[in-house]
Amino acid sequence: MEHEIQVLGFSTVVEDIPGLLGKLDDITGDSCIIQLLNADGIAGEEHILHAAQQALYAFKRNENLAKDLGLEICVRASAQRQISKALQILGLKRGLNNICAVLVDCNSSVDKELELLLGKRDDEVLKADENHLKDLYQISDEEIENSGGITGAMIERTSLLVLET
Repeated sequence: MEHEIQVLGFSTVVEDIPGLLGKLDDITGDSCIIQLLNADGIAGEEHILHAAQQALYAFKRNENLAKDLGLEICVRASAQRQISKALQILGLKRGLNNICAVLVDCNSSVDKELELLLGKRDDEVLKADENHLKDLYQISDEEIENSGGITGAMIERTSLLVLET
């Protein structure tokens, strides 16, 4: 089955994380998956799309590390095997957040509802900050060079999780 994946960027202040997640559940119901991630830990749209595809494949093959697809996307995108480490890297924090929203199999009205909840879309937050990502993930200049850039390095790390499973 082919899945539709959308990636949206937002910059917004989050004061009540559990409240925000509850509102997300109201938006999605059982119809789709929305995973909100810290966009500062994402190496661009190509990286997060790759991670989402890897998460979907993991569920299809029963090789998922998390029980929930949204959390599996977080684990894959962070290239971590431990959920707690993945959330430490890509989880939302109280205060101003650059948010990468990953939507899987959502209808067209969901992105509008997300804008009402999170404010105007800002896909600029999805652009990779190479220096920040190098520090966050301990990526060497050599790895970046060998991978064709920071996005390539993160995609390779995401793919390596499949081999380790």
